[in-house]
Formats: sequence, structure tokens, C-alpha cells
Amino acid sequence: MSLKLYNTLSKEKEIFTPVDVNNIRMYVCGPTLYNNPHIGNFRPIVIFDILFRLLQDVYDENKVTYVRNITDIDDKIINTSNELDISAEELVKKYKKTFRKDLISLNILEPTKEPSATEYIDQMVTMISDLISKGFAYESNKHVLFESKKFQDYGKLSRLSPKDIISGARVEIADYKKNPEDFVLWKPSKDSEPFWESPWGKGRPGWHMECSAMSYEILGSNFDIHGGGIDLIFPHHENEIAQSTCFHGEQTAQVWMHNGFVNFSGEKMSKSLGNIATVNDLLGTYSGDVIKYALLTSHYRQPLEFSDDLLNSAVSILEKWSDFQNWQIDKSLGFDKQFMDYLLDDLNTPGCLMRLQQIFNLIKKDPENQELKSYFVNGLNLIGLKPTITKKELKIDINYIENMISQRSSAKENKDFAKADEIRNALQKQGIILEDSVEGTKWKQI
Repeated sequence: MSLKLYNTLSKEKEIFTPVDVNNIRMYVCGPTLYNNPHIGNFRPIVIFDILFRLLQDVYDENKVTYVRNITDIDDKIINTSNELDISAEELVKKYKKTFRKDLISLNILEPTKEPSATEYIDQMVTMISDLISKGFAYESNKHVLFESKKFQDYGKLSRLSPKDIISGARVEIADYKKNPEDFVLWKPSKDSEPFWESPWGKGRPGWHMECSAMSYEILGSNFDIHGGGIDLIFPHHENEIAQSTCFHGEQTAQVWMHNGFVNFSGEKMSKSLGNIATVNDLLGTYSGDVIKYALLTSHYRQPLEFSDDLLNSAVSILEKWSDFQNWQIDKSLGFDKQFMDYLLDDLNTPGCLMRLQQIFNLIKKDPENQELKSYFVNGLNLIGLKPTITKKELKIDINYIENMISQRSSAKENKDFAKADEIRNALQKQGIILEDSVEGTKWKQI
């Protein structure tokens, strides 16, 4: 079976045809490191890690280049660094350290290249200057903006018209723009902000320009796959396509892939809703494989309902699967056909997990079957799962827990419900769930 991938640009599942079969190239938008990445940030990292592994298996690992960037200059980074009274560089360095540990815990392969935006400022300035000279961009009030109307295919990726964009308040309205949908390529820096010298004064690049410059410099003007979360379709990827195509004179990535949101109780994960779960926090209770398994239970293009029940279900399954460590396997036997058919069909990971469970059940009936055992372990390796310790051993301090419950009860009596919720949430992060009833509050370890 050929590899099929859903292309957001065509809105169809397509047979993957490399631009150059000897040089498969993929670019994925990585995290903006102004805090610890949450579980939603890690969904694309896990999904495209699997695609990276699959491409290496299909085409040979020496023929695949995977670029996943780090955004290290951005409004959020600047605002947070100012709040903490540290430099943007210090802030990024702090969260990059945790990010690295999270990647290792989730058994994520290192990409071929991991560029940071600030390493490519010169290339961004060159691209912007070229877009101005070609008439696609203009300078206004110390900003440089891309004139969206000059690109006839603007909105092709998102299927949004200029009217839809404006009426949906998807753009920043500013008096220095010729048109509301025009977007920033370069912006002036305030006195307290990081800056770089440019023909337009001291400033810094727009977010969209960062990825266009990095992908072009490392992968060239025409590469295979560009990926990221569904929230990046507009404006980020739409604007990337516009500026890159006008700079290169040709389409950049051939396939645009996007994963769905991670939801809590049916709501998109967001800071404003207060339903953020960082991988770093979750790793205090669960192993990386439990978190990864949970992320793979829904097809990557669909929303994922994330919950404690989902994580605990993953624990139950992986604890049974962990017996594989004692098995002798033959890697040369390769992979189960049904498993591979699921994976090659637009990364159908729920199907892969289901097939692994079926193989595991067959092994229980025929424990000496080396072929089945090899299929099982080889399949686990291909999707990057190593189900060993599935749940952290927690050191439980009963006196501490009872004291926290007592403080929470007092807070509720004083109608300080914010404090009560804070205590509940703090215990939950430590793997302790509270259950209220008419008889009082009981606790249990998850």
C-alpha cells in the first residue's frame, strides 16, 4: 500500500509523491518557548515524529530531512520576559531545558535540524527586501507589510475570502495598513525590546516570515511536507504560502498537514479557559508512553478529548503490554500488514493501536509464536512506544493530604471557593483525586 496523506491545500487524501525520492523534506512548526509546552503543543510533535519514523522506514533514514523550528522571538516571549524581568534569551533558555526533558520522556526522535528564528534574521531581511522590490510588500510607519491583494491565491489554504477574514476579526486593524488583511513582515522594536538593524530601522521580523526564511534556507524553495496544528492554517500558514510563493515564484510545500485541537470537556485547550495541562506536570504522575498513547487514540485530524479517564485507560493497556520486554524478537520479520496499512493510510494511529491489541491477544493464545511477537514489538518501535513503567510510583504523605483537605474544607466554609479549587488542583497534579460526598471528602491515588 502506498503512503496516503491528507492535504489541507487540496482538501483530499493524496498518494504521497516526493519532489525528490532521494531527498524527502519536511518542515513542522515547533513551539514558542515562553512557558512550558502544554499537551496541545505536543500533539503535532508526537504525530510528525511518527511520520518522520515512517518516512525513514519507507525511503531510508539517510534520505529524509526533518526540520522542526523553535520560535525564540515573538510578542508572547517579549511580554513574558518583561513580566519576569529577564531577557528573552534567558526565558527561552529556561523553557528549552524543560522542553528537552519532555521530548526524551515521550521518546521523540531528534529532528534532522532544529533551527531557532533568531539565527536567520539576515535571511529574513533579504526576503523582505526582495518582496518590496517585486512590489508585493510596502513600508509604512516603520513597518513592512505584505500586500495580500497582490497575491491572487491568498485564502486558498484556509478557504477564507478577504471579507471572511475581516468580518471574523482574524486580522489586526491598523491605520498604517493599505488593506486590513495585509500582514506584518517587519515591525519596529520598542526601547525595552530586542531588536536587529535593518533597512527599515531597528526592529524584528513578523512571526510568519520566520518560518518562510528557515524552511527556504534549510530545505529549499520546493519541499514535500509542511505541518502544524489546525490553528496555524490561518493566518500563519496562509501568510507563509503568500510570501514564500511570491519570493520564490513557485509553490513551496506540496503537502500541508494539520492536526486537530486537544479538548477538555469539549472545549479547546487555552490559557484563557484555564484548562492547560503541561506535559511536564503530567510526567509527575504518568510515564511518557502513557501520554503518547493517549495522544494517539484519536486520528490526528480529529479533535482529541483529553482526560484523566483517557490516561488511566492508557495505563491499563500499557501495563499489560509491558511484558514484551522479555521477548526475543526478529527485527528482520518487519511489520504486520494490517498494522502498516493503517499507518500508511494518513497515519491512522487508532487503527494501529487496535491492531497491536489484536496481535497481543493472539500472542496470549500462542505464546511461542515468534512472528507475532516480532510484529508486535516492531510495530511499537515504529510508532515510538516503549511501554515499560506506565505510572509513576508516588510517595504518599497521608498527613500532608489530610491537612490539605482540612484547609480546603475551611476555605469552602469561608466561601473562598477559589482557594478550595486551588488546593484540589494542586493535589490532582500530585496524583491525588478528591471525591466530595455528604459523608465528607475522600481521596484516592490515580
